[in-house]
Amino acid sequence: MNLSAKLAGSVLLGMTVGGAVTQAIHAQARPPAFAVVEIDVSNPEGFQKEYSPNAGKIMDAAGGKYLTRGPSRKVSIDGEPVKPTTVIIQFENLEKAQAVFGSGEYREHRKIGDKYAKFRIWLAEGAT
Repeated sequence: MNLSAKLAGSVLLGMTVGGAVTQAIHAQARPPAFAVVEIDVSNPEGFQKEYSPNAGKIMDAAGGKYLTRGPSRKVSIDGEPVKPTTVIIQFENLEKAQAVFGSGEYREHRKIGDKYAKFRIWLAEGAT
């Protein structure tokens, strides 16, 4: 192999490795995202039986990590206490959180949840 071919191969390999490392560093720099879900349940039995288990599986499969889940103790510091169930789910980044809540699987399953509860959901990007 001549010197020009070796040099070209080395440059190409260096660019490939450098690009992969840069992409990995960029992916790590993206902040986590948090889904805040307020659920006002009108039929707890139906909600727990038909909606909750599969919704949890969908979030788990998308890499969601529950920080709060289900009815939990809340303490009001300032203002009125929150009455609905509050769920907080952490995702790797905002794009992954948006993808799961926008997915056909979640949207279809949400129709079941809507029979038993009213939802308020928003996403917040975490600090880096």
